[in-house]
Amino acid sequence: MPNAYADRYLGASENLELARQIFGEMNKYPIISPHGHVAASMILENKNFSDPVALLLTPDHYILRMLYSQGVSYEKLAMNSPEDNFKLLAENWRLFRSTPSRIWFHEILATLFDVSEILAPENAMKIYDQIAAKLQSPEYKPQALFKRFNIELLATTDSTADSLSSHIELAKIDLGGRVIPTFRPDDVSDPDRPDWKASLEKLGEVYGIEIDSFARLLEALRKARAHFKDCGATATDHGTFSARTLNLIDSQCDSLFRKVISDGATALEKDDFRAVMLFSHALMAADDGLVMQLHPGSLRNYDANILAKFGGDKGFDIPVATTYTEELQPLLNAVGSHPNFRMVIFTLDESTYSRELAPLAGAYPSIRLGPPWWFNDSLNGLERWRDAITETAGYYNTVGFIDDTRAFASIPVRHGVARRFDAGYLAREVSRQRITESEAMELAGDLAYNLSKEFFNL
Repeated sequence: MPNAYADRYLGASENLELARQIFGEMNKYPIISPHGHVAASMILENKNFSDPVALLLTPDHYILRMLYSQGVSYEKLAMNSPEDNFKLLAENWRLFRSTPSRIWFHEILATLFDVSEILAPENAMKIYDQIAAKLQSPEYKPQALFKRFNIELLATTDSTADSLSSHIELAKIDLGGRVIPTFRPDDVSDPDRPDWKASLEKLGEVYGIEIDSFARLLEALRKARAHFKDCGATATDHGTFSARTLNLIDSQCDSLFRKVISDGATALEKDDFRAVMLFSHALMAADDGLVMQLHPGSLRNYDANILAKFGGDKGFDIPVATTYTEELQPLLNAVGSHPNFRMVIFTLDESTYSRELAPLAGAYPSIRLGPPWWFNDSLNGLERWRDAITETAGYYNTVGFIDDTRAFASIPVRHGVARRFDAGYLAREVSRQRITESEAMELAGDLAYNLSKEFFNL
């Protein structure tokens, strides 16, 4: 079967037997997914997925952007029937050769739907019908799949003013694991967002606070964070353009807030406000213990026409160069050694791995490195990351694997591929006499499960 042979992605043949043993140890552990974007409401509603495209294609921006790069317009995809879009994907499947999208897609087909063929125009409708038939059965509803995927914990991403009603109801259901929220305050932290003022107003309404000063904004945020913690949250999530932080006195923060909210702020003052907000989120994290996840460096909604026609998250976010050492110094000087502060840093800029991020994580007890994220989430990306950071930060200043996916069916295959890579990597390190076999077997459980569980307070 394509991508379904037993030793896939385990590495070189001379290390294969040990890699098999390490992967076998990793595979004993359930999935912990502390950073994801699957909607809690979808799991709660527990409806059958309507068709294969809704499950496999629509939520996957990697696939959508690749098709668009070869002239398949979003307008065409929007007008087509699901069957036509699946045929279109099959006709263009050659575009995905050697990409992680191909690996994940065929892993899903093989492991979830018993499809043993490479997608092609001549078999597209047979595969479509096979998937569609299975999707209508009770075994393929979200809650049944949650158990089948062996998920111990799945974190979602939720806005500041979310009532978390879906999470409250899900907590009453036996899923075989937990679904918890993650606090995402980007909507009230960036004044350049078109929904910024509306988000402030909504946050104030939910918590009964008129947000007319910086102090009241922080008061509302603290109440929201407490509500999220009450509903099981253990982390926050910050998708910023820059990692810059700024430590100002209270009067300066309030003056900056009033300029921004009155539309009188310059571009530099707006940037200062974002930096002050990121610093303030860190102070709140040190107070309440929510783990701070920071992932800067994406110029989001790059194409104005795509944004206007189809909204965000359609694959037109582009990475930019980022730096961390100077930007995070105010934050780390304030809380970097605080016993209650924890932060996971992700990056899209691989040039910072060994130069900045590994030295920071290798020094501060509060810092851990998130695995390759987004465009770097691949077999090659994982290898570059391990090679760049391990000598300085080691394994224990990382947090295991993060799938960061909206595509529900891809959760187990992304973790599976990452575990296979790590098994092969550890086996190679044994062959290079950098670790022993017993250390590799101990690392197997730590990388697959323990590091995430411990650092995210799960």
